Amino acid sequence: MTIQTNLTGLDLRAEIDRLRRERNAVILAHYYQKPEIQDIADFVGDSLDLSRKAQATDADVIAFCGVRFMAETAKILSPDKVVILPDMDAGCSLEDSCPPEQFAEFRARHPHHIALTYINCSAAVKALSDVIVTSSSAETILAKIDPAQKIIFGPDRNLGGYLARKTGRDLLLWPGVCIVHEAFSETELLKLKAQYPTAPIAAHPECPAVILDHADYVGSTRGILEYAATVTGDTLIVATEPHIIHQMEKAMPGKRFIGAPGADGNCNCNICPYMALNTMEKLYIALRDLEPRIEIEEGLRLNAKKSLDAMLSLASGTVGLGDLGPAKVTGD
Repeated sequence: MTIQTNLTGLDLRAEIDRLRRERNAVILAHYYQKPEIQDIADFVGDSLDLSRKAQATDADVIAFCGVRFMAETAKILSPDKVVILPDMDAGCSLEDSCPPEQFAEFRARHPHHIALTYINCSAAVKALSDVIVTSSSAETILAKIDPAQKIIFGPDRNLGGYLARKTGRDLLLWPGVCIVHEAFSETELLKLKAQYPTAPIAAHPECPAVILDHADYVGSTRGILEYAATVTGDTLIVATEPHIIHQMEKAMPGKRFIGAPGADGNCNCNICPYMALNTMEKLYIALRDLEPRIEIEEGLRLNAKKSLDAMLSLASGTVGLGDLGPAKVTGD
């Protein structure tokens, strides 16, 4: 999205605060957003957690600083609120890997399978699914499904593979990956571990198995943050998108957090290019113009909501463990 207006000299933070009040807007920021966006948000968190928090507010407008599928989820849960995304090109490699037409054809070829689908997918794919899962709720949901039931898991083959290994379930995996987590290098991670032999490794389950095999903790973004608070040493190696480290440094300034390296020996290749499309300038313009706006046809929205409702029903035991946790402000 190209910004057409000259914003030179504008106090963006003050203007965003003004528009937030005038629009009765709530600003959401995912942990993978730039620090300046995290710091101006009303809520910082995991994708579903943010949508549920916004749903519980009396805001008229939701400004979702994240990626498109997250803003769609907010619209699914809050159809009467205006939902804006600073840059409509902020997509997701997992969403892109699973076009709804192909997913529908895949489901048709496996009629005896139900579809457990990771929340990182489009509203159209949610509507084709039976139960949506998050990284913190998936294991609980799997435990509540008859072991004889055949299951398709998509679109993340790494998360699906991790769940299959951990639970012993036979899952038919859709072959999608997150380009951010796929970029981590086992060789470079072992070099870093040799430098900091006592530092534990926390990893997101979207990472490949060769990275997860070295992790001391595997969990959602929220789970990784909570794990960081329990680490008794002064250093933690973090194998997920490195902007989450901003929240760690704010909460635990006495500890050192090191982003796991990519194949080039640093973590720059692990910055999500989609998340990076959102900027303070684009957030200001989105609040000013109430565009770009997320719109979902009502029949599609209701079908997508069924799979989200199924998750919330099955995953009640994960409340407090991450993105299904109680609403609270984690950034301001």
